[in-house]
Amino acid sequence: MSTTPSVIQRFIDATDAGDSDAFLETFTPDAFLSDWGRDFTGRAGIAKWNETDNIGVQSKFRLLEVEPNGAEAWRVRLAVSGNGFNGEGTMAFTLTGGRIARLVIS
Repeated sequence: MSTTPSVIQRFIDATDAGDSDAFLETFTPDAFLSDWGRDFTGRAGIAKWNETDNIGVQSKFRLLEVEPNGAEAWRVRLAVSGNGFNGEGTMAFTLTGGRIARLVIS
């Protein structure tokens, strides 16, 4: 397993701690998030997703695998538990300037 980029580790840690402010700070202001075809743009959109699908449902992440997937791109496999989705999933991150610019969940 590759070394986890610090912003992705902060994304995981903020979720596990239930810290929505720290979670949103991991994203660029104009970031894009797609969760199985449901799309959210900008921190305001991602904050809505966070309320309904992440910290708002007490999600916890366990990192299973991280690997580079191109320039500034990473494929991360997580085990998710909480009061929403429970199971394993893949997140494709694209980073810009030390923050998450794009996140596609599949």
